[in-house]
Amino acid sequence: MLNRGQLVLNEFLNPIKILFEQKAVPKEPWSDEQIKFFLQTLSNMDTDKDIKAARVGEREARIASKIHLKTSAGFCHGIGRSGFLTAPQPKAPGGSIMYEITNYLARNFLKKFGLPNIKSAIIVPLCTGMSLALCIGALRPDWNIKDLSNKRTVLVPQIDHKSLIKGLDLMGIKRKTIGGKVFGDAVRIPVEDIKLSMDKDCFAVISITSFFPPREHDNIKEISKFAKENDLVHIVINAYGIQSSEWMDLIRSGIDAGRIDAVIQSTDKNVLCPVGSAIIASPDKEILTKISQAYAGRASATPVVNFLISMLSLGTKGYQRLIYNQQKNRKLLEEKMSEVASKLNERILDVFNPVAVAMSLKNLKKEYLSSLGGALYNLRVTGPRVYNPEEDVFGTCCSNYVTPYIVMNAAIGATSEDIDLAVERFEKAYAQITHK
Repeated sequence: MLNRGQLVLNEFLNPIKILFEQKAVPKEPWSDEQIKFFLQTLSNMDTDKDIKAARVGEREARIASKIHLKTSAGFCHGIGRSGFLTAPQPKAPGGSIMYEITNYLARNFLKKFGLPNIKSAIIVPLCTGMSLALCIGALRPDWNIKDLSNKRTVLVPQIDHKSLIKGLDLMGIKRKTIGGKVFGDAVRIPVEDIKLSMDKDCFAVISITSFFPPREHDNIKEISKFAKENDLVHIVINAYGIQSSEWMDLIRSGIDAGRIDAVIQSTDKNVLCPVGSAIIASPDKEILTKISQAYAGRASATPVVNFLISMLSLGTKGYQRLIYNQQKNRKLLEEKMSEVASKLNERILDVFNPVAVAMSLKNLKKEYLSSLGGALYNLRVTGPRVYNPEEDVFGTCCSNYVTPYIVMNAAIGATSEDIDLAVERFEKAYAQITHK
């Protein structure tokens, strides 16, 4: 009986043993019980769990309620040391192990799903915009050196996203925005326009993969070559791009062809965990060390744990299944929207985007455009974007986009039921506002 029980216990513990040996995302998903046991075992190594410790520091992971243990998975000491995010924390040996293994999994995950040429990755408890601020702050020139004091400008192909703009402004950076141009239905930023915008005060360039139609991805490969030729820091915003092999290929080829210093992606949009963290990856380990050393203070472990839980609960098989479903649902969304477009004498906009679909609304009266978003919200449809050229062009990434449109997404994690319901309710909302 004891041998039989040992067999069951070994089967339960074996994935944990393999994780430490391989430092890779498991192929098969773990059970919730295995994940809980793993996290509790590590968190119990931290000094705040030592019942015989004499704790006289100002920061000893003291907590007011046991609920804190649940919300932080027991890692109340957080991660990192003051001024060095990835440094081991003596008071938190378990938390330090947890963070190191999580960063190994982040690197392995990106390598498996499109970026075999990155060397290092870290999870940061920051949104995409704040992650951009961290990277720019770490990689900017030393302004105390006289010859570099003027190097404060970043070239930004127009990205109409407030968090990214705020992230740059927070660092005291001068933004030189290169406006988008309309090519058919799509908005693109020509590489030649980026090159012509460079001056002696520039030290970095930003590029983007995933965004909402009509904005298409930047020419990452050519921008990478340009960055290498001109010794510019190059940061790629790959917000929800991991789910797309096409977008990941752009980054991979950019790393091979030129210079990419850091790639930033959101965790909630890519791996289905709560909002609050990002993956920063680089083909250069020293650059990522520099970024981690720019983080001010210690950090919450909770966003890191959330990413780790997603990796262990999905496994590579689970994530491959999510991608397969996303691709199917993207086709379904376009089919459904195309059917509606033909009924309304509209059309699907010809814009490359592996996640989203945009449909024109040129036959909807201007006064109804403003009502459509609210009508959809009241019908419990979340996430669509309605563009009215009479109100605000922000979001189109250009100054002269004249076609009104609606955008819907078939992002990773969405179901075919979500898409069926959303399109059905769009038709209902359209009918409601046009028949008042």
